Amino acid sequence: MNDYMILRKDMVDHQIKMRGIVDERILNAFLKVKRHLFVSKFDQSFAYGDYPLSIGFNQTISQPYIIAYMIDKLNIKKTDRVLEIGTGSGYQTAILAELSKHVYTIEINEYIHKQAKYILKELSYDNIFFHLGNGYEGLIDYSPYDKIIVSCAPKEVPTSLINQLNDPGKLIIPLGDHVFQNLLMIEKSNQNIKKIQLDGVRFVPMVKEG
Repeated sequence: MNDYMILRKDMVDHQIKMRGIVDERILNAFLKVKRHLFVSKFDQSFAYGDYPLSIGFNQTISQPYIIAYMIDKLNIKKTDRVLEIGTGSGYQTAILAELSKHVYTIEINEYIHKQAKYILKELSYDNIFFHLGNGYEGLIDYSPYDKIIVSCAPKEVPTSLINQLNDPGKLIIPLGDHVFQNLLMIEKSNQNIKKIQLDGVRFVPMVKEG
């Protein structure tokens, strides 16, 4: 067992499992995906720490537990089609690809988009569809989606994302300003919308086109 594998197992056991996430599919996905490949070579020794890391352009790779927590709340099935707003480093995208049928991911920063696409193609993921653009309007051409996960924080839920959610379907999104944000789970079922307030978080702001 190499050093990174030991660090990955420790991350899963102490940061994720001990905080109450016990879904074996999720735990196995976090054990499999090599988080250190999604950060700069200068940060690889910190890749499995219990904190976010910068990936440049005022963007971050989120704390492992927060990613696991959001994914656990979505209850992703192997048959699901997932929309991810904010590809970022591509690490969360890889986890989603391990758990679902297809992942449609959109990123606004061209450099980050190309970097994540390159890494994930090198890792032979063939169920991820990459798009460069503003995620505020979602990705209507491939909707509806069974699950939607948003990795940046608007001040209000974009109506476009709710409209692109399948019925039944789930959407998880951080809401708030630069100082205070809360995770919100939206469940759509039989044309009814249910909103559930979850924990406080800290994400980069979502860009909204004029």
